[in-house]
Amino acid sequence: MKGKRVIVLLACVLLASTALFANGAPEVYPSKDIEFIVSSGAGGGTDAISRKISQLAEKELGSAIYFVNKPGADDAVGPNLLMGAKNDGYTIGNLNYGSIINAPFTGLIKGYDLAKVQIFALITQEPDALMVGKNSPYKTFDALIAAAKANPGKIKVADQGIGSRVNLLALKIQDLYGVKFNMISYQGSAPQREAILNGEVDAAITSLGDFAPLLNSGDAIGVIEFSSVRNGGYPTVPTSKELGLDESLLSGSFLTLAAPAGTPADIIEKLVKAFGSAATSKEFADWTKTVGVTPDFKSGAELKAFVDGKISGETKALQALKDAGVL
Repeated sequence: MKGKRVIVLLACVLLASTALFANGAPEVYPSKDIEFIVSSGAGGGTDAISRKISQLAEKELGSAIYFVNKPGADDAVGPNLLMGAKNDGYTIGNLNYGSIINAPFTGLIKGYDLAKVQIFALITQEPDALMVGKNSPYKTFDALIAAAKANPGKIKVADQGIGSRVNLLALKIQDLYGVKFNMISYQGSAPQREAILNGEVDAAITSLGDFAPLLNSGDAIGVIEFSSVRNGGYPTVPTSKELGLDESLLSGSFLTLAAPAGTPADIIEKLVKAFGSAATSKEFADWTKTVGVTPDFKSGAELKAFVDGKISGETKALQALKDAGVL
């Protein structure tokens, strides 16, 4: 009888424990796989960075991260899905220049609102650069500007569409130096590379990473990167800061990470810690050199200042174009 009472008592304890955990005892986060919504298609730069940084963060999080690619609408389709996801830490994603600047400005997606996400980390920056073909006579920024002054409207420069980030940069260069380019728009960096190879244009503006195949083969030359620090992957390309160019020409894309608004603070803290460790690791720094991007981890107040500054400056430039009837 005594043994039966002990068994019954143990059973009661187990039942009580089970009921306790079933009725809201907090689980240790993360206890299952995490979904990462990528704002671009598979195989692109954003996708590659997202996968690499997540692979490294998994080690500290102790859970796997799987990917869902949702490109489109100025990189806003993916973030829009993130905005409607459950805020339990099991759905995260990336936002970049298009998601943060262009999408809110154009209003392509109804209800798209950055207030619906919490951006918790900056991972990389990818400065814009100006490239020319290997046989170009314009192998320095000064040479290109001199040619543009001598031949107004004749120097063909490939951008990625009116109002795009690189188009805004080209317009700033024109204004600062009193020149006029013949701007030709292409849908992405791949056709820009083809245009350089075929001699359709004299120069192209996008990132060094986007032109990696041609830079590595020697078919293109990096003239200048609009950055304050030399690119680890292409250290021979001078920066705009080194050449004494105006700071307003500092330009480029970036990759931030976000979760749905309202995600608990302790979960955000764990995500920041895991991705921060990954972003500042030697492995990640070495890897970024192979793809032409610059690791630049920011979180908290420093991150907010970065994002707010980008929104303020770039939106002002876009509004000026809209007021002028260009957009």
